[in-house]
Amino acid sequence: MSATVLDGKALSLAIERDLAQRTAALRERSGGQPAILATILVGDDPASATYVKMKGNACLRVGLESRKVELGRETSTAELLAVIDGLNADPYVRGILLQHPVPAQIDERQCFDRIALEKDVDGVTTAGFGRMAMQEPAYGSATPAGIMRLLKHYQIGLAGRHAVVVGRSPILGKPIAMMLLNANATVTLCHSHTQDLAALVGLADIVVGAVGKPQFIKSSWIKPGAVVVDAGYHPGGIGDIELAGVIETCKAYTPVPGGVGPMTIASLMTHTVEAAERAAQNT
Repeated sequence: MSATVLDGKALSLAIERDLAQRTAALRERSGGQPAILATILVGDDPASATYVKMKGNACLRVGLESRKVELGRETSTAELLAVIDGLNADPYVRGILLQHPVPAQIDERQCFDRIALEKDVDGVTTAGFGRMAMQEPAYGSATPAGIMRLLKHYQIGLAGRHAVVVGRSPILGKPIAMMLLNANATVTLCHSHTQDLAALVGLADIVVGAVGKPQFIKSSWIKPGAVVVDAGYHPGGIGDIELAGVIETCKAYTPVPGGVGPMTIASLMTHTVEAAERAAQNT
């Protein structure tokens, strides 16, 4: 039996079609005022600029307004906090995204945590993470939330399965571990100090590559029949996992590109529309 391709691109397009209908209804209700997703880009990192542009294009496709705030590389923490405060106070801004990473002189965590919880559509605040982990209402970090949507769509069973997550970043590894745990998987979270990593990966029913190093996870580590989720993307169109070696033996896998990446943006759009719908209910 051939492996199931977890096609994030196809699913993201279906999600966008649904979101476009919802934003049209919101705009009609508000007298033509579109919901706004504000993106903040600090500095001139080309990759970050590309990501922000992709998110702006997605806003156009689903009927959201994209407000792009560009700040110089010399921006201070205080200056960035003031920008975030202004967006928090803007009644038309429904979501705020601070593009990671920011220049070294900025306290990124302080700035992330300044984003109002109801506008934290990228799931980057400590309050949002804590609420998500405790299964309270919150917008989960966009990439992990996208992975969970993809697994649910393809009916990948999680309860009782052993998931091994390689990587512990606050916006990917840690939140996906919590989301999988909340879905009743048994989770092993691995990192740079983990011993016998290959042996642990070999026990996994579900492998999540979230380490940020190209093809760091070897195909020989992964047991036949596992579900392989590659959340990495590197030059040359490769991920964190040696996918070529597992396509013939795994149960399902996310292609790179076209797997997790499109679902990250789809989740960000979904969260922004949900935030706008909640705000509309309160007016």
